[in-house]
Amino acid sequence: MNIFEPSEGTMVVVPSISLPPAELSCIKGVRHYEERLMFLLLALDHPDVHLIYVSSLPVDPAIVDYYLGFLRDPRDAAGRLHMISADTPGPDTPGPPSQSQSQSLSQALLDRPDLIHRVRALLAETRTAPGAPGIHESPAWMVPWISTDLEAELARLWNLPIYGPSAAHAARFGSKSGSREAGRQAGVPMPRGFADLHSLAEVEHAARALSGRRMIVKLNDGYSGLGNAIVTRSGHSLADSPTSFSAARETWDKFAKKICERGAVLEEYIEQDLVSFPSALVQITPNGRAEVIATHDQVLGGVNADLYQGCNFPSRGEYRAEVNGCALRIGRVLAGKGVIGLFGIDFFVVKTDGGYRALLCEINLRIGGTTHPFGAMLLTTGARFDPVLGAVAADGRPKYYTATDNCASPSLRGSTPGEVVRRVEELGLGFDRRSRTGNVLHLLGSVPEHGKLGFTSIADSPEEAMALHRKTHLALGSAL
Repeated sequence: MNIFEPSEGTMVVVPSISLPPAELSCIKGVRHYEERLMFLLLALDHPDVHLIYVSSLPVDPAIVDYYLGFLRDPRDAAGRLHMISADTPGPDTPGPPSQSQSQSLSQALLDRPDLIHRVRALLAETRTAPGAPGIHESPAWMVPWISTDLEAELARLWNLPIYGPSAAHAARFGSKSGSREAGRQAGVPMPRGFADLHSLAEVEHAARALSGRRMIVKLNDGYSGLGNAIVTRSGHSLADSPTSFSAARETWDKFAKKICERGAVLEEYIEQDLVSFPSALVQITPNGRAEVIATHDQVLGGVNADLYQGCNFPSRGEYRAEVNGCALRIGRVLAGKGVIGLFGIDFFVVKTDGGYRALLCEINLRIGGTTHPFGAMLLTTGARFDPVLGAVAADGRPKYYTATDNCASPSLRGSTPGEVVRRVEELGLGFDRRSRTGNVLHLLGSVPEHGKLGFTSIADSPEEAMALHRKTHLALGSAL
């Protein structure tokens, strides 16, 4: 079972962003982030693969056609694809979320028995091998963006295994406190700090025990850095000290309530000798084998420079082995606890007299922001890991890319996804199948309302990937 190279079977993709909506509402076009897993449509190039893709809102047919256009036989692939919409909005607009906006896709599905039945019927249809009805059934599994109790219930209703960790594992070891627990057991370096804090009083007590003027408070289930607060201690209490919240419109009164509800960690704020923010993509197979399949250097932004914007692949060679080693140790610890699936581990890298040191930042026990660029690169180029080159390569040529989720331009607002695709192609910035280089677009559904999309710029060198990335931003009217 590998979402990057399935040979047969049916994938039921449920990209529900089942996280607290308060921070999600700060992300422009967040409901269209469900489209980041659309790269899985590229797996339909294999004739024995079927795909059922569920989304909150209908996906523009031009977006579906765009992905199918990468395949050798788009018409045949379309016959093995089933797009289902729950017709519910997601947390998308600024301000306090309404009831409809705060409802996740998975909850919307559980509230729709007709859709549950429809997916069950499609599974029965797609899993039966032609010519042998009722005799042989191909495998099927559910691919969620994250595993919570909601996704577990969907999997139970459809009688499907989940490609990913259990809800219990995701809730614990995918939290900031659980990340520190796994890191401690793996023996990897971490910033000094305290975990499992469940009140502002506990955070204040931990702060008194932590030397240093600047520190960071992170909500256990914060997403993309939006649950963070950086404090420069100057007053009697943290709440009286200058604080920079990563989420817009956040206050200490609201943040303190979230600490009580969701828990938090307090850590020293790493800034001296900080080099970069690499992330490792780790896979644990059902037989318990952990492996690091990719490393990236994350591109961060926002008021605190801690919000995920995109990534470069692979991470820099100077510290790649250090990041790999730490990630593998954590992966083996989690494998020993029964965790399976694909997930990301984020690090800080600092410069030392002896070279570089990787410090654990957090474990994202779910499909993360580096997964869809990596999957798009593999499935469009046919690249594989080359042990001789020590890199991911296609036809013996290493592949590199720079990716973003945040190409935004007022000039794009009001355009259709199809118009943007045509514009990119006419400018010669699309994907070239012969050289296996170019751009793969995503988040196209966000273009009409927000003038925002993402893209992965694939090339044969890091310099070429970055040059293509800059050229594409400029062509689309977006500032880097």
